[in-house]
Amino acid sequence: MSTTRVTLVAPAAGRDLREARFGGDGPLDPPALARARRAGSALATAARWCRSPTGRCAETARALRAGAEPGSGRGAERGAERGAEPDAPASAPEPLDVGRWRGRTLAEVTTEEPAALAAWLADASGAPHGGESLPALRLRVGGWLDGLTARGGRVVAVVEPDVVRAALVHALDLPGRSFWRLDVEPLSAVELTGRAARWNVRPGRPLDGATG
Repeated sequence: MSTTRVTLVAPAAGRDLREARFGGDGPLDPPALARARRAGSALATAARWCRSPTGRCAETARALRAGAEPGSGRGAERGAERGAEPDAPASAPEPLDVGRWRGRTLAEVTTEEPAALAAWLADASGAPHGGESLPALRLRVGGWLDGLTARGGRVVAVVEPDVVRAALVHALDLPGRSFWRLDVEPLSAVELTGRAARWNVRPGRPLDGATG
């Protein structure tokens, strides 16, 4: 069985990420997209690409792919801005379903539903927001990740931060509450190497060219 190498990339920064908005999917900052284009050269050009089905993952994947193409440069950047670059398929997992908290910031939920938020942070199996529990997220992300080993090769997946966390919890067989102790920065990459659903992990790193 061949080895599968998966690079999980978190989306570039935008207002909703800075505000810690549950389920927010607003536009990304133009400087962040420029950094994503520069960072694309650090990714394998022969990789299969996929992404979570969110707008910010689509924007980030398009920018990264523009930078990863051989001979990419200012022309490729203009193509990405026009949306001319082919998009990565939205075949990576969706983010956590946060139910009625969707669109609200962490600060708003802290003020309006402090008991529910405290219960959610204390009990990984709970879903006081009426959406999906963390074990359910881990189960579907883990199934997707293990399924990639059937084909092998290199995969670049631009996915939401909670998908990165769930993948790490699954890959390392961590306890559920460790989900909250995993920090995922915008445009950081986590590399996993797997065979027969057994994974080794290289911790997250900023992509080359993604700073400044």
